Amino acid sequence: MRAITIAAPGGPEVLQLTEVPDPVVAEGEVLVEVVASAVNRADVLQRQGFYNPPPGASPYPGLECSGRIAALGAGVAGWAVGDEVCALLSGGGYAEKVSIPVGQLLPLPKGIDLVDAAALPEVTSTVWSNVFQTVHLRPGETLLVHGGSSGIGTMAIQLGKQIGATVAVTAGSAEKLEACSALGADILINYRDQDFVDALGDHGADVILDVIGAKYLSRNIDALAVNGRLVIIGMQGGTKAELDIGKLMAKRAAVASTSLRARPLDEKAAIVASVREHVWPLIGNGRVRPVVDRILPLADAAEAHRLMEGSTHIGKILLRV
Repeated sequence: MRAITIAAPGGPEVLQLTEVPDPVVAEGEVLVEVVASAVNRADVLQRQGFYNPPPGASPYPGLECSGRIAALGAGVAGWAVGDEVCALLSGGGYAEKVSIPVGQLLPLPKGIDLVDAAALPEVTSTVWSNVFQTVHLRPGETLLVHGGSSGIGTMAIQLGKQIGATVAVTAGSAEKLEACSALGADILINYRDQDFVDALGDHGADVILDVIGAKYLSRNIDALAVNGRLVIIGMQGGTKAELDIGKLMAKRAAVASTSLRARPLDEKAAIVASVREHVWPLIGNGRVRPVVDRILPLADAAEAHRLMEGSTHIGKILLRV
């Protein structure tokens, strides 16, 4: 098969379309012929040499895909060759075929194009597991989403609105904020000329979903409401910062941080099962949708990474195989 390989850590130009051996389907796995994959910031970090795949995972980038089942491993039930699916991966999405633990497989949602479905597994699993399972956003609360126009952000806006939350977002341009508003965001904050702490007013945010990390830690604590919960899922702004525990205690607030890629298979399977139960019906009835900025051929993975690093996109960048 063909896959995007990383010749050596470096810029987008190190991504090469290469002939490689087909994956071997182990017990409890399914082989999927990939139709599309999606580009995530974790892929950029892997390309740069900062985020290696967990042991046993495919060495090729790509944390989600859509496609059709080509073969079933021993012990797999409930799926058939030819089924249209999408899946959460630990790696290997930038390829023509990938072997996937059956617990990370999702059926194609009703009404969603098979290519567009590649935009769903990682964002739905990340948002659902963090905002709803870890910090338990409730109806009537205020959710602040940093990077509201990103793939994660566009999904967080939609799911937050579906449970009746007020959703605030930060983004860096009027165009991006307009896209967030169209998805239902209530409070639009341009981080280039507005302070999100001030913009949230006296109450603040009950839940903050943060992809920035260290750079925003102190101001995120300032922005939290009493009994607020901050969940950090990215480190775009660094990894080390000082935490004022006194402020945290005064607000009876909590800080959580999670990652998804390296979790044990049973934990990922539980998240995917919960996404299928709670989020898939919302997608199937059209109340939540994937937001796709553009679709490029797999051979143009380097250009897709340049676009990701340029941060001008809204929603997901997909690679069609």
